[in-house]
Amino acid sequence: MKELKLVGLKSHDCHMLMQQLLVVDIQDILPNKVRLAITRLCFFFHAICSKVIDPVKFDELENEAAIILCQLKMYFPPAFFDIMIHLIVHLSEKLNVVVLFICSGCTRLSDT
Repeated sequence: MKELKLVGLKSHDCHMLMQQLLVVDIQDILPNKVRLAITRLCFFFHAICSKVIDPVKFDELENEAAIILCQLKMYFPPAFFDIMIHLIVHLSEKLNVVVLFICSGCTRLSDT
């Protein structure tokens, strides 16, 4: 930790950092508006990674993703935004498709 780098993390470790620990760590370090944007991003990831997702909230998640990206664009330089940042918008769309596909498969199985 002399260089203050996190290396060798597994995907679960990154999920925990992004969804829970990052929110606590940035409380006293960053300005309020930047902290709010990053906290909303953490809550967004927490919502889409949860085991139970309410299908009614899909539109809300899509809107939230767009708002979060707009806030991040106000506070971070353009070099921060590569293709990976813009994939956030598509995560909730793809989640909607996957859940609808799974639910339609469940209804087909229950009909037989």
